[in-house]
Amino acid sequence: MDIYQKSLEMHEKNKGKLAVISKVKVTTSDELSMAYSPGVAEPCRAIEKNPEAIYRYTNKGNFVAVITDGSAVLGLGNIGPEAALPVMEGKAILFKNFGDVDAFPICLDTQDTEEIIRTCKLLAPGLGGINLEDISAPRCVEIERRLIEELDIPVFHDDQHGTAIITIAALINACKLTKRDSKSLKVVISGAGAAGSSIAKMIMQYGVADILCVDRIGIISSKRTDLDFVKKEILSFTNKEDIEGDLALALEDADVFVGVSAAGIVTKEMVASMKDNPFIFAMANPTPEIMPELAIEAGARIIGTGRSDYPNQINNVLAFPGIFRGALDAGAKKINDEMKLAAAYAIAEVLDETELTNTYIVPSPFDTRVVEAVAKAVMKAAKDSGITRG
Repeated sequence: MDIYQKSLEMHEKNKGKLAVISKVKVTTSDELSMAYSPGVAEPCRAIEKNPEAIYRYTNKGNFVAVITDGSAVLGLGNIGPEAALPVMEGKAILFKNFGDVDAFPICLDTQDTEEIIRTCKLLAPGLGGINLEDISAPRCVEIERRLIEELDIPVFHDDQHGTAIITIAALINACKLTKRDSKSLKVVISGAGAAGSSIAKMIMQYGVADILCVDRIGIISSKRTDLDFVKKEILSFTNKEDIEGDLALALEDADVFVGVSAAGIVTKEMVASMKDNPFIFAMANPTPEIMPELAIEAGARIIGTGRSDYPNQINNVLAFPGIFRGALDAGAKKINDEMKLAAAYAIAEVLDETELTNTYIVPSPFDTRVVEAVAKAVMKAAKDSGITRG
């Protein structure tokens, strides 16, 4: 029996993966009176007098909604909100298991940008944060930016920033292991949507100056007339020589390949055309842009993928539980760039230099040090940024 059939049977047996567990007992009249009527009126009155008291008397400060419209689910595409629910349930249990964050799925029956934004705003009073999930680009970028601007709770689109944060952590440790200077790297990113654009921005913030982004058409350049607003933005700090061409041309003499695009688009010849001992982060799922075995044969030094059956898994679960744990505990009103970069450095620093090898540059998702380190770094960055409540 393969993993897909096992998963199907597990979901059927348990009727999904989530349940609601009460923090208090309601087995006597006194307990009922305190948990509900008439006792519950007192915390209601307290919150009416002081809205900030909601964080004292309710679980708002630990509630995160995982919100999707089902338009870009994993490697499945636009499968709709109903079919997206198993993934959102899965994300919720990862929040709980890794970060002790109470998360729940909300699958919206609309793919209209304004309706999604309005719905999130209407839900916000009962939420401590919003994790946007599996919403197609470029709408996901606009939705996240609007909500960050218009709400006073953390909003985070994991498909954009989670992958970027782990990629930067991997790059930090790859450079540390190989004694390379990030400022001298040439990085090529395949995929210029939600994840690719966020990766490009974070790599620039990390200190890399020479970045090329490539989509299905080719290198993102000023001569292109088909660029959406996201691609126009990344063009402002990438491709400084404004070259045109395809992925093969972009990879010539590159130090690093980052793939968040499509299976099998990188060949051994392309890897061989890169500088000696390049880093290959091929994260298309389930089949990467180039299989690790082929990349090694072509001369790659360090390889990361999105898969759990190869070393150096670029796994978002290393980031989002600790990021929300830190943001919620700090009382942050948003998750800013400083908090994201702090998370990347924290993940990288979980591994001591003596632990680093070509096949071990990012910690395991089950490394218990990760969430604590990320939460601590994110809390400090939030407080240093002055974006916390009170």
